[in-house]
Amino acid sequence: MSKIEKIDKNLAVGATINKEGLVFYNALEAPFKIYGIYMHGGRFRRMPEEVAAQVSQGVLGLHACTAGGRLRFKTNSSAIALCVKMPNIYQGAHFALSGSSGFDLYEETDEGVRYFKTFMPKVGMQEGYESLLDFEELNLLTPEFKSDPKKVRTYLIHFPTYSSVSELHIGIKEGAILEAAEEYKYTKPFVVYGSSITQGGCASRSGNAYPSILSRRFSCDHINLGFSGSAKAEDAMIEYLSGLDMSFFIYDYDHNANDNEHYAQTHEKLFKSVRTAHPDIPILILTRPRYYLNSVGVTRREIALKTYENALAAGDKRVWFMDGKQLMTLCKDEGTVDNCHPTDFGFHSMAKAIGDWMVENHILEMI
Repeated sequence: MSKIEKIDKNLAVGATINKEGLVFYNALEAPFKIYGIYMHGGRFRRMPEEVAAQVSQGVLGLHACTAGGRLRFKTNSSAIALCVKMPNIYQGAHFALSGSSGFDLYEETDEGVRYFKTFMPKVGMQEGYESLLDFEELNLLTPEFKSDPKKVRTYLIHFPTYSSVSELHIGIKEGAILEAAEEYKYTKPFVVYGSSITQGGCASRSGNAYPSILSRRFSCDHINLGFSGSAKAEDAMIEYLSGLDMSFFIYDYDHNANDNEHYAQTHEKLFKSVRTAHPDIPILILTRPRYYLNSVGVTRREIALKTYENALAAGDKRVWFMDGKQLMTLCKDEGTVDNCHPTDFGFHSMAKAIGDWMVENHILEMI
């Protein structure tokens, strides 16, 4: 059979782009601004390398995955290009390369943030890739854009969830305006700690990880500290989390706990440490996002619930509990890839549940 790219041109991904008429800028330099990650030692990281090494080899190996990283800027260019160097690229069976290694482009408008297109990685790439989104060629020009093509618009780019990045350059058309974007409405980041689910596995696009959906919905900065298979609430991680300056805290490492005893010994310990460091921030305790729990899930739920109940009994008025059934109400058992990792449907179910909790409990008024 012919290659599918020859049959369906919409599935074709080129290895190179035509850079004629484009000007490229280093994403580390103004007016670009990067959130959720920072450059150190030649690559972007989510936490200090020395701290990650103290936590575990798993966290050390994953802390330079750019989950939760975002780039924001303004331009009136009708084309945006990306050239990226990636020293570590994850290509697996469970989810799309566009999620693990792709960059998502969004436009921030007065009516909300809308998905534009993905800078699509090429299968088999070794050290990174380049991609061009020409809005006119891709039929992405809305009537509003066509009516005012010189208008400067705000763009958001989500970094990959399961790969690392050492260099990023953004290209726009020659003569186009390039400006800094306005800050987030809520500039102090919320922090999410957890497993591969928190990190974004197995979203088909990086922008579909549930912390990223929440960030867009409420214009909040955030830090994604999800570590695939490696979120175990070690003492070094508890100390690091407690020391972060955050607006509110969400945590769920149910799937990664070694066993029930380990989960019981660390779950409330983590809560108390964060609460001592941050007496007034809202804290949301989650359990594994599953609509139908097995016996292990039931036990883990009870352990997490006990932390919550003990906090209430101690007089804590800014702690909440949400179990996996609530998280997966929209999708039930159709929201995962493997009865564990969410699909986009699962992530949107999680984000809706948590986002609605934020609205109902006036969380943003507390930060």
